[in-house]
Amino acid sequence: MEKQTILTRNKKEAQGYLTHEEIGDDHIYRGPETPIRPDAFDITDNEKIEKIEYHFREIMTTLGLDLENESLAGTPLRVAKMYVKELFSGLDPKTKPKITLFENEYNYRQMLVEKDIRFFSSCEHHFVPIYGKAHVAYVSSGKIIGLSKLNRIVQHFAKRPQVQERLTEQIAFEMQEALGTADVAVVIDARHMCVSSRGIKDTDSSTVTAFYGGKFSENNFRNEFLKYITI
Repeated sequence: MEKQTILTRNKKEAQGYLTHEEIGDDHIYRGPETPIRPDAFDITDNEKIEKIEYHFREIMTTLGLDLENESLAGTPLRVAKMYVKELFSGLDPKTKPKITLFENEYNYRQMLVEKDIRFFSSCEHHFVPIYGKAHVAYVSSGKIIGLSKLNRIVQHFAKRPQVQERLTEQIAFEMQEALGTADVAVVIDARHMCVSSRGIKDTDSSTVTAFYGGKFSENNFRNEFLKYITI
């Protein structure tokens, strides 16, 4: 690619108006907010399921599949329910886990690490799976959180069309807000089916993203955390 073409593309990307053709299979990340329309929840889940069922039936028909076949007949409805109730349920604010904090009665002031949180998400560029493990940690500012809630935070944000950078930051920012502390760390190691099952078809690579806030931006703290998650 010539220098002028690269400069033009970089300028357009910074201004946020690349076309779909110019983006192609490139990875675009524009910040920690999931791009949701303001009217996203103006219709009920049942209405969403009905619409998705209709459109997925059209996709299958366009592909040439015989929906009179008993094996395929129920697929559009199954997919619609899976999208709304399972895979993308994290889009709905009502599904956000309610966080209850407790007093740090033991006055524990070291880092608490919850590692190997298995999650499944979906690539927003191709709607195929992303799966891997999240490792999270925090230092109490006087309050502590139930361990299962850390897992629930990860699962909530994973159940959206995602890019891994956004998922990492959303988990971190939610923990910081819930715990009232900047001292939060998140590392995600995941595999992307859009890399392994299509395109380059690399089945061995994984992607690692990280967030280090507060004390975790210090080398000694960060290294201690990394040591724990590799044990």
